[in-house]
Amino acid sequence: MPVHYNVLFLCTGNSARSIMAEAIMNYKGRPTFTAYSAGSHPSGTVRPEALRELEEARLPTAGLRSKSWDEFAQPDAPPLHFVFTVCDNAAREACPVWPGQPMTAHWGVPDPAAVRGTPDEVQRAFREAFMMLDRRISLLLSLPLMSLDRLAIQKAIEHIGKQ
Repeated sequence: MPVHYNVLFLCTGNSARSIMAEAIMNYKGRPTFTAYSAGSHPSGTVRPEALRELEEARLPTAGLRSKSWDEFAQPDAPPLHFVFTVCDNAAREACPVWPGQPMTAHWGVPDPAAVRGTPDEVQRAFREAFMMLDRRISLLLSLPLMSLDRLAIQKAIEHIGKQ
């Protein structure tokens, strides 16, 4: 395994869960990890509730944007080492062919944008999604990647998705 890892978080709209995962990983994983996010059908906007969660956690939000996963299947895209789907819809879709055959796993997180209710209930759903992503990213960051073989890493990242 390399000493620097590029991670792509995927979701359908790339407006909340994958955006939060990108920001969490870029903060907690630096300088060893660089994270990106994308969607199969990007909404074109980032949910303000997701940005609020990141700001409350004092994580940088500059440069976060909703974008297509096609950007990462281009020849000039950064080489990917890990690709995680964080929504069930994206996990069922046919993904582009990622150059370099990155390791993939499904880390499904309930969609906070689908929650209907009071502002407090909606914000609670975003907070729960944030906490789930933060926990899983912390578990990934705790893995001794340099001392594990590819199969062991694959099993570990699949297990993390069930946490």
